[in-house]
Amino acid sequence: MFTPFTLIASALTLIVGLAIGYALRKAMAKRMAGDAESKVEKMLADAREKQQELLQAAKNQEQELLIQAKEKSLKIIEEAKQEEQSRHRDLQDQQRRLEKRETLFDEKLLEIEEKKSKLEDRAKEIEVVKAQITELKNAQVTKLQEVAGLTRQQAEEKLLKEIETDAQEALMSRLRKLEQLNEEELEVKGRKILSLAMTRFASSVCTDTTTSQVELPNDEMKGRIIGKEGRNIKAIELQTGTEIIVDDTPNMITISGFSPIRRQVAKRALEELIKDGRIQPARIEEAIGNAKKTIAADLRKAGEDALYQLGIPVSSIDPKLTSILGRMKYRTSYGQNALQHSIEVGTIAGMIAEEVGADVFVCKKGGLFHDIGKAVDHDMQGAHPEIGYNIMKKFGFSEELCYQSIAHHEDRPRTIEGAVVKAADAISGARPGARKASLEQFIQRMEDLERTAGSFDGVEKVYAIQAGREVRVFVQPEKIDDLTAYRLAKDVANKIEAELSYPGEVKVTVIRETRVIEYAK
Repeated sequence: MFTPFTLIASALTLIVGLAIGYALRKAMAKRMAGDAESKVEKMLADAREKQQELLQAAKNQEQELLIQAKEKSLKIIEEAKQEEQSRHRDLQDQQRRLEKRETLFDEKLLEIEEKKSKLEDRAKEIEVVKAQITELKNAQVTKLQEVAGLTRQQAEEKLLKEIETDAQEALMSRLRKLEQLNEEELEVKGRKILSLAMTRFASSVCTDTTTSQVELPNDEMKGRIIGKEGRNIKAIELQTGTEIIVDDTPNMITISGFSPIRRQVAKRALEELIKDGRIQPARIEEAIGNAKKTIAADLRKAGEDALYQLGIPVSSIDPKLTSILGRMKYRTSYGQNALQHSIEVGTIAGMIAEEVGADVFVCKKGGLFHDIGKAVDHDMQGAHPEIGYNIMKKFGFSEELCYQSIAHHEDRPRTIEGAVVKAADAISGARPGARKASLEQFIQRMEDLERTAGSFDGVEKVYAIQAGREVRVFVQPEKIDDLTAYRLAKDVANKIEAELSYPGEVKVTVIRETRVIEYAK
């Protein structure tokens, strides 16, 4: 049980304890504040000291940089001065050299002027001497003319005539010997090369020819082809661009037209109609469409087969050009199939090129496409060599390849490849049996050869022999001497080349003979 006195004592004790605690806390706070202030002042002092150190270091560094910059600037100035001195010395050296050269040039110029004056004096002396020599020469010529009784021109003509007369026999003998040697050597080499090429490639002499006739199962089919009031035959002619000729020939009708492709389309369409039996305008149109598709595929295949046969990559040729090449399958020249002829020319040209060292690829490709103009010459104006050249140029062939289309018709091709293709063309087209010609054409060609050779003065008679391979010209001996006979043979050959068209080559032989007859009585 608490008494009032106890409570008062407890309260006083608490108050005294609180006062003591407060005083102690205040003293501790004051002491801590003093410690913190001393720490802050120390930190500030440290900071000021570091700042001073940094400022001092910066000043030292700045001074060092200034010193280094001054040293570098002094070094640069020194180097510039040295370089300037070096350039100055170089300029002085160059100036001395130039002055020395000028001195030498002046000396040379003086020497040249001195030599020039001497040469001019010498030239004047020479002119005087030449004038004197000319006067003496003229005097001698005048004396010679007076003694000989001939002028200078007359004497020269007489001398040249005597020299020509004396040297004519020797000249003829030398000319004949050279020609024989050249002909023999070239003939041996040519025969060897051609024989190798021809023996390596042997093809059938008789080639296929396109036909413009269609066989009928019976004559009744003619009426069905004509149709009521001729509507069927008119439809065929209108859509194919050909003319259907129905005559009295049994079981046969004829297709006429300038284009071999059109004739072939009409022929195949008629064969399909005859086989089907239904001949009417609608069916005719369908059959002609089928025939055109078949022909187009056939042309492409024929062109590709030709390329494969010669080893030319099909991908390297434009498909349109391949089809144009295939069109030659239905083109003939004097009865010889044009495509087969082109394949032969390409093959033979490649073989000859291997022997003579020409470009084999150009000869093969040029030989295959040399007659490509014949595939479209019915549809375009101009000769087939020029047409072929333009076609090959259009499809991106090189100039050397395009030239083969023209070279095989030139007398003297300007490239060895052109000469090889021309020779291969002659081998393929001019060999016996390769081409057909009518009797009238053969006789006309013989007459043209004889008439051309007989048109020269001094020719007595002319005979074309060996199917036009040789022309023998007999001359009048009193008008044509031996030397003139050589010239006449060349002139006849040149005129035949310029005016006549013929396969292969024609040998011109001029024969001059003198017969002296006397009778013993």
